[in-house]
Amino acid sequence: MAKEQKQDIVVGLDLGTTKVCTIIGEQDDEGQVHIIGVGTTPSTGLKKGSVVNIEQTIAAIKKSIADAERMAGVEVTSAFAGVAGGHIKGLNSRGVIAVSRKDKEITEEDRERVIEAAQAIAIPLDREIIHVIPQEYIVDDQDGIKNPVGMSGVRLEAEVHVVTGGVTSVQNIVRSVERAGIQVADIILQPLASAEAILSADEKELGVVLVDIGGGTTDIAVFINGSLWHTGIITLGGALVTSDVAVGLRTPNTEAESIKIQYGCAYTAMVKEEEEITVPGVGGRPDRRMPRRVLSEIIEARMEEIFELVGAELKKHGFEDRIPAGAVITGGAALMEGTAELAEKILQLPVRIGSPKRVGGLTDVVANPSYSTAVGLVLMGMPKPGSKVEKKGMNFGSGEDMFKNVLGRMKKWFGDSI
Repeated sequence: MAKEQKQDIVVGLDLGTTKVCTIIGEQDDEGQVHIIGVGTTPSTGLKKGSVVNIEQTIAAIKKSIADAERMAGVEVTSAFAGVAGGHIKGLNSRGVIAVSRKDKEITEEDRERVIEAAQAIAIPLDREIIHVIPQEYIVDDQDGIKNPVGMSGVRLEAEVHVVTGGVTSVQNIVRSVERAGIQVADIILQPLASAEAILSADEKELGVVLVDIGGGTTDIAVFINGSLWHTGIITLGGALVTSDVAVGLRTPNTEAESIKIQYGCAYTAMVKEEEEITVPGVGGRPDRRMPRRVLSEIIEARMEEIFELVGAELKKHGFEDRIPAGAVITGGAALMEGTAELAEKILQLPVRIGSPKRVGGLTDVVANPSYSTAVGLVLMGMPKPGSKVEKKGMNFGSGEDMFKNVLGRMKKWFGDSI
């Protein structure tokens, strides 16, 4: 008998470099989302957001989903999957149309046409559009309009942010999920999902940058006037910090990860001179005692590099003076002591650590920066009217048909231009 998933259940699947996380959410009659199941398992099949070993990835997905199903007492058949990695690119585009009705009233059809005009950009065949996110509409030179439907005008323009990804990278994520027996309801950009879980409407309106430090990548999303204006991916993350600790302290990677979590500090100035840590020996050698500051200096060097790259990205695109709400740091590395303090020093911005909010249920379990993406995927998957994200209704199919379906979607969006 085939599995059936309850209609009010939404599943978020965060495929990360160090872990695969499944979160099951349920919506009540008032629209409140309750987390009812969580499953996390170590991941070794992905590097920097891309699948490098499909069998290991499938195994991790299956175990993560099984753990979440067991906790929630429901069966999962479809999930919203997060996507990130160096192949992700974001760009801003503008579309212009003439209003169609004789009385010059702007309709929903006009709004959809101008979005289509804005996304009709030339992209290589090996890339596909993941999201088209409206930033603002302009009616006869009047800008700053959030929804033009019902207004009068002759000319309608739309500013949008277009997120594209590598076809093969997205294809491999979809293939992994579907071979684990789960249908992909949609692909969602991970920093966009994290923002949904942790940023407030006031922060997005004022101007804020989200910095999501994952295992393999650091994802950046800039929000201004309530809309997404920039996305960027830095291919450095927490796994590289662990690797530095392993080399610097001459200890295995598994031990280095434990030491980083238990004793790590990203800002050496916060560590007292007399503090010491125990480093397990390698190959039967005895354990060693060493100053905690040595560990902190190793971590700080790499975290400083990450934040300097974030600052360079903001400066390159002219956002350093447009985000008065500052930076919100999330992801697994945000748990480390001193992360916010170091980020404030490097970025010269107010900084806070972001954990998922706006959900009920297992809040004590998911109130942790490492769950931001998975919780956000659930929130974005929940049906709600007037969503700013233009979901592309992704139906990738599976096996040999997958590439054809991806290409077919692209041709549908761009007509004969590709």
